[in-house]
This record gives sequence, structure tokens and C-alpha cells, in this order.
Amino acid sequence: MPNLKNLQPFATIICSSVIAWSIITYGFSLEDKGIPVRDDTMTKGTSIYPKKDNASLRDSIVSFGMELLGTPYFAGACSKDGFDCSGFVYFVFKHFKVKIPRTTSQFKNFGKEIPIDSAGKGDILIFLSPTANVIGHVGIVTNPKGNESDFIHASSGIEMKVIISSLKQAGYKRRFVKAIDVLSHSVTL
Repeated sequence: MPNLKNLQPFATIICSSVIAWSIITYGFSLEDKGIPVRDDTMTKGTSIYPKKDNASLRDSIVSFGMELLGTPYFAGACSKDGFDCSGFVYFVFKHFKVKIPRTTSQFKNFGKEIPIDSAGKGDILIFLSPTANVIGHVGIVTNPKGNESDFIHASSGIEMKVIISSLKQAGYKRRFVKAIDVLSHSVTL
């Protein structure tokens, strides 16, 4: 009987390769197509009672997210071993007991939309999928600069890990939908 623990690195490589192949071949991630992902998802009627809005909480959210830089991207994942984009944002906010949706599609009507020039640290940026006209990516503002804000996110692109990007990058600028503030307001899904 083979030692399964020794096979885990190979299984991870194979799964990552299959996911990358599906994105390149079909132009989507599993999440974009509504395929269920791991971990809790929010349902209608779930109340959101975030902590009071303050600079300390916003800084803490960004700092915690930065501790996860370099964590691998895995579709459907939501742990320190790997994340998809919404899993990363969910994991960071859950650490501070702020309830947000688990999947990107749930962000369509979630949160208080704010002008990008008003976005601050810890606010969430929402993007279209790179291949379809649906919500397909999210990230957390780390350095607010209006249309050139920096954000941290789990990238399914070439990097395949948690990275910092900028809204001024053409791909993100073109796909940007809105910024939302979930720290200053109570929201009900």
C-alpha cells in the first residue's frame, strides 16, 4: 500500500494543472460557472453586523492579508494552504468576524457601493470575469489611490498565488465594476 502522504505533492500539481488547463482552454474558473466551492456560503436573510468602522480595523485587515502573500491559488479553496479569490477575501474578513459572501457571484448585489475615489484600506474591489460579463474576481484595497488603488487578491493568472496588483493595470482597469464598503454599514443579503 503506497504512503498517501508522499503522493500529496503530486496530487496538488495535477489538480493545479487541470485547473490551469480548464481556464486556458475554456476561459473560466470553476467559480465563474457556479460550480460549488468549499466552505460556508452565505444565504438570503443572513444579517451582517460588522465591527465599528475605524482605521485600526482596516489596517489590521490589510496586515493580515499581507501575511498571506504568496499563498498558492487553488479554485474553490479557502485555507492557509490555498485560496481562490473570493476564498481569500472571505478568509481575511472571517478572521475579523466580518461576514461577507464566499463566492464572487454573491458580491453582485452585496455591500454599500462607494465611489472608487472614496475607497479606503479594507474595502473590497469587484471585477468582471476575464472571459465573461459576470462578476468573477474580488480583492481587498491595500493602498487607496482612486483609479490607481493597489489591492491584494488571489490571482488565477500566471502568478497563481496571493499577490498585490494595481487598478491602473489594463486588465484590472477594464474589468473593474465597483468598490464596496462592508466595514461601515450593516447589510442583509
